[in-house]
Amino acid sequence: MPVIRANARRSVRARFAASAAVRTSAALAALAVTLGTALAGPAAVASAAAPTAALAGAPTDDVTWGVRTATNDQGTDRENFRYTIDPGATVSDELVVTNHGEGTLSLDVYAADGYTTTAGQLDVLTRDEQNADAESSYAENSGETGSVNVGAWLEPGVDRVRLEPGESADVPFTLRVPDYATPGDYAGAILTSRTVTADEAGLDYETRSGIRVYLRVAGDLEPSLTVTDPHVEYHQTLNPFGPGDATVTYTVRNDGNVRLAANQDVTVAGPFGWFAAHGAADDLPELLPGETWPVSVPVDGVAPLFWMSTDIVLVAQLPDVAGATPGVAPVEAHATGAAVPWLPLAIVVLLAAAVVVIVRRRRTRGQREDARVQAAVAKALAEQAAGTGASSAAAETGPGTEAGTDSGAEPDAEPKPEPEPGPKPGPEAEDSGAKPAETVAP
Repeated sequence: MPVIRANARRSVRARFAASAAVRTSAALAALAVTLGTALAGPAAVASAAAPTAALAGAPTDDVTWGVRTATNDQGTDRENFRYTIDPGATVSDELVVTNHGEGTLSLDVYAADGYTTTAGQLDVLTRDEQNADAESSYAENSGETGSVNVGAWLEPGVDRVRLEPGESADVPFTLRVPDYATPGDYAGAILTSRTVTADEAGLDYETRSGIRVYLRVAGDLEPSLTVTDPHVEYHQTLNPFGPGDATVTYTVRNDGNVRLAANQDVTVAGPFGWFAAHGAADDLPELLPGETWPVSVPVDGVAPLFWMSTDIVLVAQLPDVAGATPGVAPVEAHATGAAVPWLPLAIVVLLAAAVVVIVRRRRTRGQREDARVQAAVAKALAEQAAGTGASSAAAETGPGTEAGTDSGAEPDAEPKPEPEPGPKPGPEAEDSGAKPAETVAP
């Protein structure tokens, strides 16, 4: 059963302004494509008889038809068209279109190449992208402009179908694989399209409904995935003593010729594999040959041991295609990076700086105290030396020394007083041997 997927793509691009098919310079292409099993899962599955879901912003009665695969020699109750054919071979099939509306419906019919969007879903080129330039997302991802495989090889039996209310029509188509087609997988879709106008906005909407076409050209199959540019980056958390986070980034490229999805396992560990932490890696969406997919995986609980390594392992998931598909060995990649605990180191540096400042201050204070004590001691010793010198000098001069005189000079004797006249000494005095007293100056 087909699946309804409404993807309102607003194609506001310069090339639309130059296109005669666009009625205004801000033309919009709104997409509602029925493309086999939707990536959203079984919940998106709708009945083949149900009308396609209406587009947001467009009148609700604009999408009034449904599409499904025909029941024929190619199969019954098919979700999409799948073929495995040789180069140069041709296959014919039919698309059933039903008008569920109340009015006559005219639809364009065409085919387009598929590509993987940035959301991981298979999309197909719009009518304008059939002659795409390098600015289209398809060209950016695939390196191609316009349809070059399924969209170019599938030819509808009619370019336009007209249906009355409740009427169904079988639209035949032929898929001709050229002789030069290389073996491998291709994807696209056969589409029915109607251009409607949103009266209020005055803009054109291209409403599409179609079914996916998966093609495998027989030959040598070489499924291969490669991982390029692996990188791991550490992020410190606010907890200075707890583990941090890491982000592992890399690019996966399908460099084989088989469409492949993959399971991913990402591990980050410290030196010698210590404290390994596993990242929550989503499954890789199915990539067509030549497509790339950027991957970013967050990893929690990474120990900051100054060095870390990451190991990336991809296990390919092979598509469900009739016939044998060669197996694919697990793809491994390795990268290393620094896991420096900058916040704890900064705290340690600040603490060390604080300790150095405190020690220097204490040392400076001690040196100043020592200098003050030494100065006081020197001063005291100098004063003591000065006092001892003065005492020694005083002791050497003796009591007869006057201040300010030479210590070796004899003191001047006072003049002797003239003896008073009196009687001459008698003989007793002379005999006694007494001598007249002399007055000595003190």
